[in-house]
Amino acid sequence: MIRIGVLVSGGGTNLQAIIDAMQRGEITNASLELVLSNKKDAYALERAKKNQIPAVCISPKDYENREAFHKALLEAVDSYQLDLIVLAGFLVVLSQEFVHKYQGKIINIHPSLIPSFCGDGYYGLRVHEAVLKRGVKVTGATVHFVDEGTDTGPIIYQKAVEVLPGDTPEILQKRVMEQAEWKLLPAAINAIANQKL
Repeated sequence: MIRIGVLVSGGGTNLQAIIDAMQRGEITNASLELVLSNKKDAYALERAKKNQIPAVCISPKDYENREAFHKALLEAVDSYQLDLIVLAGFLVVLSQEFVHKYQGKIINIHPSLIPSFCGDGYYGLRVHEAVLKRGVKVTGATVHFVDEGTDTGPIIYQKAVEVLPGDTPEILQKRVMEQAEWKLLPAAINAIANQKL
């Protein structure tokens, strides 16, 4: 049984997809031990509480500098003895120390087909705005291992999603979540939990 922590900054729709997949038995051999956010008002923390999962906030606003924040973040994660850390819309660049300590144990979901529309500055709606501006016909989502770069780690799964005429960034974001993100992330966690990767 692997111990999972989910790090999230916002609403936690991918967190909900993980919780739902666990309840349906689509993720086995895994337990959700921690939901951690860098934002006190993140709805993801409420989702965690509703499902009796420890909900922790480590906000950079509570520390005198980034170094102190990153130290507190690492200490909090360490205290839960996690086997897998899932970044599900966590808008914090992890410290090198964090990434090295948990090498091969951190995965991220990104709302595009990496290597397109990824890297610094590409997150949330910004990704979908860039996709529409460029005029591509296919986008999607990627689950990948986290390394020292931004969206540069080894790819685990990708799923393509069609861009339709009349799409707005919000409509496209919803389609990418429903058709790709909410399927890929639980599948990747299940594969890791059952040594299929």
